[in-house]
Amino acid sequence: MARTQSPAKVAARDQLLTARRRRSLTEVVAAARAIADHLLAAPEVRRAATVAAYVSVGHEPGTGPLLDALRDAGKRVVLPVLLPDNDLDWAVYDGPDELLSAGRGLLEPTGPRLGIAAIATADVVLVPGLAVDPRGYRLGRGGGSYDRALGRVPMGTYTCVLLYDDEVGITV
Repeated sequence: MARTQSPAKVAARDQLLTARRRRSLTEVVAAARAIADHLLAAPEVRRAATVAAYVSVGHEPGTGPLLDALRDAGKRVVLPVLLPDNDLDWAVYDGPDELLSAGRGLLEPTGPRLGIAAIATADVVLVPGLAVDPRGYRLGRGGGSYDRALGRVPMGTYTCVLLYDDEVGITV
């Protein structure tokens, strides 16, 4: 079933992606470090045994330092694996050398698949997005993968969209 995108959302996505492409590598790297420091200090992340996260690509807020720090802290980190129907399976992150290039420029873990319900076992869920509106609603890229996955996350699970400061509070 085809998803209809509102013109306002299409325009917002285009503007946000253009702004991200204009960010310097220095800014992207500094933001990745700041995100890692911020989340590693969060009580919910410190207490977590399992963290569902993702591998950032391009000019997305970087997750590399965070993924390695979580793993070094003894956390079980599960990453998404995009399925042909755009749903997300999950596999354990065993370090950057155990990531494989996948479709759409993504990097995915090479380990055994845990199933689409594995996200429900995470104590913390970190997701990509392009913006979050004033009510806390996430604007993604429009494929619906994370919308489906987030529907499996139990109420009360600490969930965080990783964004740049100027992508928070945008009304679409």
